[in-house]
Amino acid sequence: MSNNQGVIPVQKLKSLIKNGAIRSGVPLRKDQFQPASLDLRIGKKAYRIRSSFLPQKGSVRKKLKDLFMYEIDLSKNGILEKGNIYLIPLMEELNLPDDIRGRTNPKSTTGRLDIFTRVITDYSHRFEDIDYGYRGELYLEVVTRSFTIKVEPGQCLNQLRLFRGDERLSDIELKSIYDKYPLLYNDSGKPSKGRDVKISDGLFMSINLKGNHHGIIGYKAKKNSSVIDIGKTGSYDEADYWETIHTPKDDFLILEPEEFYIFSSKERVRVPIEYAAEMVEFDAGSGELRTHYAGFFDSGFGYGANGEIKGTKAVLEVRPHDVPFRIEDSQTFFKIKYERMIEPPETYYGMDIGSSYYNQELALSKQFKRK
Repeated sequence: MSNNQGVIPVQKLKSLIKNGAIRSGVPLRKDQFQPASLDLRIGKKAYRIRSSFLPQKGSVRKKLKDLFMYEIDLSKNGILEKGNIYLIPLMEELNLPDDIRGRTNPKSTTGRLDIFTRVITDYSHRFEDIDYGYRGELYLEVVTRSFTIKVEPGQCLNQLRLFRGDERLSDIELKSIYDKYPLLYNDSGKPSKGRDVKISDGLFMSINLKGNHHGIIGYKAKKNSSVIDIGKTGSYDEADYWETIHTPKDDFLILEPEEFYIFSSKERVRVPIEYAAEMVEFDAGSGELRTHYAGFFDSGFGYGANGEIKGTKAVLEVRPHDVPFRIEDSQTFFKIKYERMIEPPETYYGMDIGSSYYNQELALSKQFKRK
């Protein structure tokens, strides 16, 4: 089944590449392709800049001249210091048709390492959003908040989705989908009943403070840790970088301002292969905390080709702002907005495509040793 509007799946992304809508001087790799998105690669240079910016009435490179401090050759010394702002031109450029627009998100690993990233395009007044028919370079703003990191050219910190028309689902459509495919499950593998599910411009979900079989509910980033090499997998001891948080004696936990935490959702979520999804704040106007950095779920997340996976936990990357913030178990914390695909992708999340978190519980990024 095919729709005229929605998220562009991997097979059509490949067609756009053949037609020159997505291009690069360095051939794209197979592992960049996800079911409903394309991983973007950082280039050879990073520019340390004085402040973040949006170009609005000009090009990114013109604005860069005013804010430039120094240049880093990432192939020789790809160290990005904690707290500094960097601008990195990406290897991919766009030459989009007039009826296609885009949006970018940090990858899951990027969010779990507290690396704040967002794409900037020429003449844009918004981060991450790419206008219909955009033609030009892509630039990634990078601020690593908790750890100093080591990167190399060609590594992927964020991903691109492309859209034709309106991908959004109405509440009525989402309720209909839930009746056909239960989208939320508990830890026993039982679906949450429709009457217990709250839908309002998305599917509401909550935070888990009851802990896993080790009694662990989350992690808090330590300060002044050693460098983390993004290219390594299963290499670092979590105790050197994270404080473990156990189930609180009381029914609540107080988060400290500007500290970085990893938690998981109470529910297990599924994304049928005809859809993609994005995690968003349920009340973006509250201003009290940020609930996630990486919020995109590819088709098949927690679902599989035929619904054989009974949901997967969503991992929350939480940073309170300004004041201490009290949270409790099962507190509504965020929501999932589902998006229609133009057609089902030829691959789905969890297949043999290099998915790192397809069947995750509470989990740190892949750079850390798994217990």
